[in-house]
Amino acid sequence: MKVPAGTLRLSTFSALPGWLNDDVRQALPAFLTSCSTMVRRVGWTEPCTIARDLDATSESVVRTFFEAFFAPYQVINADGTDNGLITGYYEPLLRGSRKRGGVYQTPLYHAPDDLLTIDLASVYPELKGLRLRGRIVGNKVVPYPNRAELDKTGSLSGKEIVWVDDPVDAFFLQVQGSGRVQMANGEILRVAYADQNGYPYRSIGRYLIDKGELTLAQASAQGIKAWLVANPSRRQELLNSNPSYVFFKEEKVLDPSQGPKGAQGVPLTAQRSIAVDPHFIPLGVPVFLATTQPNSTKPLQQLVVAQDTGGAIKGAVRADFFWGFGNDAGEKAGKMKQRGAMWVLLPKLSVIAGR
Repeated sequence: MKVPAGTLRLSTFSALPGWLNDDVRQALPAFLTSCSTMVRRVGWTEPCTIARDLDATSESVVRTFFEAFFAPYQVINADGTDNGLITGYYEPLLRGSRKRGGVYQTPLYHAPDDLLTIDLASVYPELKGLRLRGRIVGNKVVPYPNRAELDKTGSLSGKEIVWVDDPVDAFFLQVQGSGRVQMANGEILRVAYADQNGYPYRSIGRYLIDKGELTLAQASAQGIKAWLVANPSRRQELLNSNPSYVFFKEEKVLDPSQGPKGAQGVPLTAQRSIAVDPHFIPLGVPVFLATTQPNSTKPLQQLVVAQDTGGAIKGAVRADFFWGFGNDAGEKAGKMKQRGAMWVLLPKLSVIAGR
């Protein structure tokens, strides 16, 4: 598996802080889930095949497996540092209805039919992974409308999946990328990320900090929601400061214990899946994460798997930790802005670019 040269530095398991304290058995299900796609890749067939038959109840067996088949590489930033920002995300629960009415006034939309996605890699291979989005006006491709324009023009009318009861919750659902909606009739459906309008994500927390409305310590999800309650007349101003707009697709919740599918195409595992920047860390690989609990110095050091991406997840030592589903997960995710280090575990026979 190839990764960008210079972003990884060969290390040892003994150098991983907390490696021996982590119950690595809890990471095995996430690893096996990723193996459903990784098993066909060079260097992954043997470890993925053997992992299926491990005694998953034995911590020593699972730990020995990872140490025998993988080598840890510390992730290094472009400036040579080995530390970065670790945030959290979760799968929220919203309340909704198939029909607009009463408190259900905020729509969640399917991707519009006129949204174009242009993959530049076929012409410029060095731009692999970079996609432009827009629409055709006349004989030109122009940028797709931003959040403010979409809300103002109503051009998405007819693409509603459901109507939910809280515009702020709907906004944060777009930030999280997926969630569940409990319908008025008791049905629960999942809305998963389908596409977005092509604009980069802009943090509304950073907007409030730059405006002097909140301090860095106050700009958690909880702090932002409290500011919105105190400043209802400025809600649209704040939400529109993020031009990115996410569109969804409907999925059935077949197994409530499973998380939504991440960018790798496999279900996320609570507290064992992370979102990364795939320009630096390949999707599907195990990662040892050394950070701290939200708003705390208590260590959070454990084996996770890179299974997702995110609009705000940019850079080498940068991760979004998936806390799971529900309010408790949301409380932790909203407060998580920690510093941390990361080690990618690659099969010992993998070919690494530049090495």
